Order: sequence, then C-alpha cells, then structure tokens
Amino acid sequence: MNRFQLKISLKDSKPLIWRRVIVDANLLLEDLHQVIQIVMPWTNSHLHQFIKGEIIFSIPEEDDENSPWGDFLGGFETVDSTNMTISDLLLGEKDKMIYEYDFGDSWRHAVVVEKILPPSDKGIRAEYVTGKNACPPEDCGGIYGYMDLLQRLSNPKSEDYKWSREWMGLKRGETLDIKELGFNPDEINKSLSEL
Repeated sequence: MNRFQLKISLKDSKPLIWRRVIVDANLLLEDLHQVIQIVMPWTNSHLHQFIKGEIIFSIPEEDDENSPWGDFLGGFETVDSTNMTISDLLLGEKDKMIYEYDFGDSWRHAVVVEKILPPSDKGIRAEYVTGKNACPPEDCGGIYGYMDLLQRLSNPKSEDYKWSREWMGLKRGETLDIKELGFNPDEINKSLSEL
C-alpha cells in the first residue's frame, strides 16, 4: 500500500502551527487521529471528527440519537468512520480534509496530501518528519483564546498577566517560546511506532 506525506496545519494559527507526517494510505481514520494527537501534541481528552466537504466522519457515541449536536451540525451528513481509512477520504495529491479536535475549543486542522510515496519496507506505519511552532495548551479557548493568552503573556501590565503565567505553569524568569515544538522528534517517532 502506498504512503501519504501529509501536512497537518492548525487553521488560523499565526505563525502557522504545522506538522508533516508520512502514513500508510490504509491507516484507519482513528489511527490518524492518534497520530495527530501525538505529533501536535494534544492530550486526547476531547471528542474529534473528520470533515470532507459537507460530510462529517466520526465514531458514533452510544447516545447519538439524543445528542445536542444535531442542530449545531447545520445539515451536515454524519457517517460512521469506524472502519474507514485515510484513502477512503483522501484520493490523491493536494486532496484535503479537516480534522477537528475538542468541539468546545474547535481546534480545526487542515490535513493535505503533499505527496504519494511508494510502500515502505521498514514496516513503519506512521512517522513524524518535521514541523513548526508549539501547539497551544488544551482548554485555552480555541485559536482565538490562545492568541489572547499570548497577548496577555507579552504584556506584564495586563491585569491577567500573573494569572496567565500561573495557568501556563511558567515559573519566575521562564518565558513561553511559541517557536519551540515542545517535544523530542525521536520520542515522537518512538510513540508513533507503538501505534
């Protein structure tokens, strides 16, 4: 099976937060979810879905019939993605979809096929290649909440400066480096090899 080189970009982030990975084209969408969780890195503590066109692909919740999300989805069709693979949605180079994580903060990622590569003889199903800029912290209010947090952290005169530093766990003299990835690529690839 061929492999896809994917670029995963956090939509509306400035500077752009992105990761490049190589994955088997027949990787399940749920495994791609795990890959994205590892390479951003997120904590995998919220719901997620994939969106292609006006179709949402997700694993149904036990109580989907009574879900309050029905009206919120605004006519989007929802499809059970339990046994779907990446190549079921992404058909070739430049094809794309959206991966949304945490419906409250709505972290939306553009997932784009950059290249189609031949099968690997290494037996590696997913690997991190490169990326730029730190992933925002969970539960900070989405991309605009994150930008607001960065603004508060850059202004010691802000009334929320001290609280924001404490919330981020920054100690005296520490600063937040948004250009730093926040992980060791070798450790990320070790985690991906265990999928």
